[in-house]
Amino acid sequence: MTYILGINAYHGDSSACLVKDGVLIAAAEEERFRRIKHWAGFPSESIRYCLAEAGIELTAVDNVAINQDPKANLWRKILFTLTNRPDIKFVIDRLRNKRERLNVRQELSKAFPGQHFAGEIHGVEHHESHLASAFLVSPFDEAVVVSVDGFGDFASAAWGLGRGAEIREDNKVYFPHSLGIFYQALTQFLGFPNYGDEYKVMGLAPYGSPKYLPEMRNIVRLREDGSFHLNLDYFQHHKNKIKYEWENGEPRVGGLFTDALCELLGPARRKGDELTQHHKDIARSIQAMYEEAFFHLLKKLYAKHGVDNLALAGGCAMNSVANGKIYRNTPFKKVYIQSAAGDAGGAIGAAFNIWHKQGGNRRFVMDHAYWGPSFKTEEVRGLLEANNERILAQNCRWEFVNEEKVMCNRVAKAISDGKVIGWFYGRMEWGPRALGNRSILGDPRRADMKDILNLKIKRRESFRPFAPSILRKAVPDWFETDDEVPFMMQVYQIREDKRSLIPAVTHVDGSGRLQTVSVETNPRYAMLIESFGELTGVPLVLNTSFNENEPVVCRPEEALDCFLRTKMDVLVLGDYLVTRNQ
Repeated sequence: MTYILGINAYHGDSSACLVKDGVLIAAAEEERFRRIKHWAGFPSESIRYCLAEAGIELTAVDNVAINQDPKANLWRKILFTLTNRPDIKFVIDRLRNKRERLNVRQELSKAFPGQHFAGEIHGVEHHESHLASAFLVSPFDEAVVVSVDGFGDFASAAWGLGRGAEIREDNKVYFPHSLGIFYQALTQFLGFPNYGDEYKVMGLAPYGSPKYLPEMRNIVRLREDGSFHLNLDYFQHHKNKIKYEWENGEPRVGGLFTDALCELLGPARRKGDELTQHHKDIARSIQAMYEEAFFHLLKKLYAKHGVDNLALAGGCAMNSVANGKIYRNTPFKKVYIQSAAGDAGGAIGAAFNIWHKQGGNRRFVMDHAYWGPSFKTEEVRGLLEANNERILAQNCRWEFVNEEKVMCNRVAKAISDGKVIGWFYGRMEWGPRALGNRSILGDPRRADMKDILNLKIKRRESFRPFAPSILRKAVPDWFETDDEVPFMMQVYQIREDKRSLIPAVTHVDGSGRLQTVSVETNPRYAMLIESFGELTGVPLVLNTSFNENEPVVCRPEEALDCFLRTKMDVLVLGDYLVTRNQ
């Protein structure tokens, strides 16, 4: 019996997973336990959860795999330093960061006193981990594999061909060139400074036109081999010390662009300033440039390999808008993107990389995202009893519902009546998306549901869309695709004759970031959507993450707290139903 602990540490979206004999047992991001978005540092609480889920102690773990290798691309680093002579503070800061990240064994000893880890620790190069996280858990025996992100181990992208249990790497893009840095820098330019704010630009883009695409082509240059280079006049990450705060908290990144970008596009928007049409056009142009570079690479790779399957990872694989256009813009026929495509997913990639390097066979496909903690009925009842006075004081009541169909029918009726539902059941999702176990649900037919959710709970930008969860069998009737999208990683066009029926999940350009739901992978959520479909004729519900400006809820306590401090109408906690009296 072999246990491999995979970790993403000292970076945004710190995480851990546990693989037993080539099969994933558990996976979770540290932010869910620490309650700080994108938490960076050593994922001790995620590791603790994974070990508990398997019923083992650290002493039983044979290998630890971390998704970075300080020795990787070493000659590239030396050559860059000698050639470019960047600010000495920049070099010292990078060396110090690497030194601090080396002693994983010491971190484990500190987090788990008395549990001696005697196994091996393996550093797996950042993009090698991403490629493994995309391909080695996919359903494909053969696929083109692509990783694109900001930076990791001095590279920003890598690609190659996966076959069986091996991935043959073709090429890389090295520091300082990066599509991820392009998107992040322009996101900052638009006044969205927080780590991970790129999704806001994606949501804003359909409100604009790509009128600044010529300017964007001056920033990103495409190369004949499918790769890309940045015009470094517009960036400062390669020559000045950029403020990076990764350790034990929410990641923060300093300004990445230079004054030259303001000369090209006009003044940078400050956070909180009005969003004008000018900003919306820039957002659309950023997305258009990213897609142009992305599809340029994919078309070159298809021409080289002639393989119909594509597996994607890296932070840029979270660009669900571009992902949904792959079939239209490239010859690929099938795409797989696991639910934690970004850096968190590197934990899984590192673990499976080591499993196969040690001779393990392929025997696992990640077809669902439910790898986090779950809670017993007795725990939930104990929580409700302990908080009974608080619940009653909020004019709420709770009850046990022992029949699953009765629960689903009652909740479906509440959704159809315009109520907002907190839905907490089963194991927490792996990755950033709420996929029906830690979700807030609403009626997709109501044009005012976006406003209701933003008023009652989410308090987020009005231009950001909400997503539909749809029964798998109903997809071709409602969307211009028949694809499997279990992880909400692709945006597709909603059929024109259906858009007016589901305005709450139809974005301004007629699209929706769908999640396909099947009985095989989430029977209760599928039953709820089926019940809603029987009641309304619409086999989908609005789904957004169960949180209020915080990480997605992990434990029943957080779900109850979120319910009571917001204006949610109904809370499902496992087999218990909490309702507000009207």
